[in-house]
Amino acid sequence: MGGETLMRQILDYGSRADPYPLYAELRRTPVSRQEDGTYAVSTYHELLALLHDPRLTSTHADQEAAGGGQFPPSFIGMDPPEHDRVRALAMRQFGPPHSPYRIQDMRGELETTVRELIDAFPEGGEVDLVDAFAYPFPVTVVCRLLGVPHEDEPRFRTWADKLVAAIDPRPGEDPAVRLQEGAATRRELALYINDLIENGAGRSDGGMLFRLAADHDAEGGPLSRLELVVTAVLLLIAGHETTVNLITNGMLTLLRRPDLWERLRREPEIAPRLVEELLRFEAPVQIIPRRGALTDIEIGGVTIPEGAVVALVLASGNRDPKRFTDPDRFDPDRPDIEHLGFGSGIHSCFGAPLARLEAQFALTELVRRLDNVRLLADPPPYRGSAVLRGPRHLPVAVDRILV
Repeated sequence: MGGETLMRQILDYGSRADPYPLYAELRRTPVSRQEDGTYAVSTYHELLALLHDPRLTSTHADQEAAGGGQFPPSFIGMDPPEHDRVRALAMRQFGPPHSPYRIQDMRGELETTVRELIDAFPEGGEVDLVDAFAYPFPVTVVCRLLGVPHEDEPRFRTWADKLVAAIDPRPGEDPAVRLQEGAATRRELALYINDLIENGAGRSDGGMLFRLAADHDAEGGPLSRLELVVTAVLLLIAGHETTVNLITNGMLTLLRRPDLWERLRREPEIAPRLVEELLRFEAPVQIIPRRGALTDIEIGGVTIPEGAVVALVLASGNRDPKRFTDPDRFDPDRPDIEHLGFGSGIHSCFGAPLARLEAQFALTELVRRLDNVRLLADPPPYRGSAVLRGPRHLPVAVDRILV
């Protein structure tokens, strides 16, 4: 079967529950030209090389199509030097070297949020782990990170719902309508963020938004108001969607492996390695669908011509047997967990440290507190997107919620 036919099957909803056999076939041709002229790259070493290759551009106008053309691209849609400037300014308020304890200082809030969400589960009944936990948890965290008032958090959940719908196709939908609705949601969210910054002008002790707005000491800064608003929208979308999938895929993997469920309960200290293996085994972002060749690029025995669109199939690279021993086995003790779950290179996931911590807290506490959990649907219903792949619902039965 040709690589172009395989990619069509991978993108088809019927393959969502288990695309990995198709990825294995795709790797037989590491770089394959698709019917629309896109080049799909599917093997680990070739993917890693391209993720670090400056000849591959991230600037494609249609990457920001959901913005309706009213907003500039976020920094994930930029190339250096503009990418480096905006990302560096945002990172000053998020992590090292300027804010080295920002994520660690959130541990108490993460623990409290996880505990409160689990406390609300029905005792001895059924619960959807997506709707009741994996979905609201990262929205709450992103709101606290940005400095959104507690009373406005429900509004952010509504916006997150709508933005997800804009990038998560459903059967029978009109794509144009979906994109228009996504653009309208972005405008509404952008106006709210702008008003929030205006009302908090001069604050530097609150959330990340206010510290970024007040940061006049940075070289190349501060961020313009428009750059700040676009960055905040990015953090809501990217910081939410990938974490929902990471947690939900993690719970599904553990529920299918009772031995590992019990091990994590006995040995919570394995959580960091377990999450790293999960990022390899069930990457929350499976495909980077659009990068562009700035010049001819020779890779994997194929020349990708200048101007061609390149799709980076990260989830396939994470199961490449030329890089990982027994790649289809989930093994948190594996010695070579160097995955592409957060990408690599200059566009490696900005929020990776927070996502890791959220997943570690979430999985450890869910395993500790849920007694005799059973999957009610396997495979569960999946979301429409092949790019951001994860269960749309994860219904389980629980005997008791332990203290």
